[in-house]
Amino acid sequence: MRWTDVQDIAIELADTYPDEDPLTIGFVELHKRVLALPGFDDDPQRSSEKILEAIQMTWIEEMD
Repeated sequence: MRWTDVQDIAIELADTYPDEDPLTIGFVELHKRVLALPGFDDDPQRSSEKILEAIQMTWIEEMD
């Protein structure tokens, strides 16, 4: 996965952290969690606030 795979990342986060409320996680922590996902293989520096926000919003949608 890469930073642009927002949907896939959100699904993985929802599966990995099923009891976590995405709204309680700051972008620094979210960044760390994405980097730790199995199959994630992209440059940590390519992330941005816009990408992290998109991941967070998609994760929220996955939780519903």
